[in-house]
Amino acid sequence: MNNAKRIEIFTHFQAANPNPTTELEYETTFQLLIAVILSAQATDRSVNIATRKFFPEHGTPESMLTLGVEGLADYIKTIGLYKTKASNVIKTCQILVDRYGSQVPDDRDALESLPGVGRKTANVVLNTAFGHPTIAVDTHIFRVANRTRIAPGKSVLEVERKLEKVIPAAFLQDAHHWLILHGRYICIARKPKCPQCGISDLCEYKDKTPHG
Repeated sequence: MNNAKRIEIFTHFQAANPNPTTELEYETTFQLLIAVILSAQATDRSVNIATRKFFPEHGTPESMLTLGVEGLADYIKTIGLYKTKASNVIKTCQILVDRYGSQVPDDRDALESLPGVGRKTANVVLNTAFGHPTIAVDTHIFRVANRTRIAPGKSVLEVERKLEKVIPAAFLQDAHHWLILHGRYICIARKPKCPQCGISDLCEYKDKTPHG
């Protein structure tokens, strides 16, 4: 895939959705961090259903700590790996209170040192909350990058670095949201919706699904 095609693809994404953002519901950077931790191997929808029940009253590190692991676990039982996630969230809240004045740090190393926060979660927070041009490569973005040939790679990190290198600078800030939404709703895993795809004429996937 050449740069001219990539520019056309991201120009289309921008025209169709000028202000993309995460589908996770949150009001503060802290709530975004917690929602992203909870979203690992879970859908944004399932996370939103759970967080609506406790964010209003327990939306700060201090108030979430009052729940404790068991109290938080009760709220998030519908989410996969809820016991581990509850433990990680409570530990993270304690670290935020003790080390960072209850604020989420705008720093990759600091974020990745928090329990339950890996590179992907850190990238989401850095991009969505702090405006860094990072790409959080999940299964959707990994699939889209490889299938379209925008930035093929064998590992998540390889795809992330390739995307950051080849996506034109003007589109880098919003690219991860466009790609994730495209993978979630159009370029889906089993049978991509090529007839409904606005970039199908630019995509280099060899097995496009036919019209009709």
